[in-house]
Formats: sequence, C-alpha cells, structure tokens
Amino acid sequence: MDPEINRIKGVPSNWEKRSAERQKEYKRFLQRADKNKVLKQLPTLHEEAFSRIDCLECARCCKNYSPRFKTPDIKRISRHLKMRESEFIEKYLVVDEDGDFVAKAKPCPFLGADNRCSIYEQRPSDCRRFPYTDEDVFIKRLQLTLKNSTFCPIVFYVLEKAIKN
Repeated sequence: MDPEINRIKGVPSNWEKRSAERQKEYKRFLQRADKNKVLKQLPTLHEEAFSRIDCLECARCCKNYSPRFKTPDIKRISRHLKMRESEFIEKYLVVDEDGDFVAKAKPCPFLGADNRCSIYEQRPSDCRRFPYTDEDVFIKRLQLTLKNSTFCPIVFYVLEKAIKN
C-alpha cells in the first residue's frame, strides 16, 4: 500500500481492505437508496472528499486503468501534441473488448513521475469527470462505482459518508 494514502484525512489506513469487505453493502446501498436524496448529497460529499484527498498523492486511476478516448478527445489531444489522429492512435491507443479506444500502456503514457498529467488541460472527458462522485453516474452505473471504490479513496470516502447519511 502506498504510504502517502495512509495519511489522508478522514480515510482509514486500511481503506482498501475495508472497501473490499464492504462491496456487498455498497451494492445494496446503491440499489436501494433514495436516489434523489443521494444525488442531493453528492456535490457536498464530493467537495468534502476532494478537500481531504489529494489526487496527486495517489494517481491510482492513471497508474492502473485507462479512460475511454472518445473521438473528440482524440482530435483535441492529437492536435495538442501536433500529431495526426492516426499517429496518435497508433502510438498510444488500442481498442478494448467494448470497442473503445483506451491507452496501450499502464501507467498512462501522459502520467509524469510527479503524478501530474502532461496533457491535463486536454485530457479525455472520462478523466475530467472521474471519479463521478458528483454525478448521477455514481448511482446509475453501479458496477463502475463499486470497481472505483476498490482503488480510489475518494469513491470510498463518498460511499462511506453517503451510507451514514
């Protein structure tokens, strides 16, 4: 476990183990919760989580997973990198089992040693929106939220707080 994660305010040092143990409880909560009540809470919980957890100390999303690179993302990023779209795709992307373009390599080829994104202002829309803790995706895409809670301390934090409210 990354020692930096252990020092996050409001998140126990064993959060990954706890998240793994509580997957069934999270699933039950997300299936049965008053959706409107949870959606009302999300912006506040999202802001609270981001005020306590510094993504630059974690970057697990960028180290272990890839966003989808949609057509507008590919156009924008390739233009930014001064590459033809076909060159960008060939160099950085593959098509996954769902038919989506994703990064060929892990960690993300745009992740620096300092956990900063070299294309941050041009990053894919999935990266801009991650971890979806202020969107209805949090409830509507149950499996995605459950998966994200296993590696993202922000999702863990928001789920824990939402269950208590």
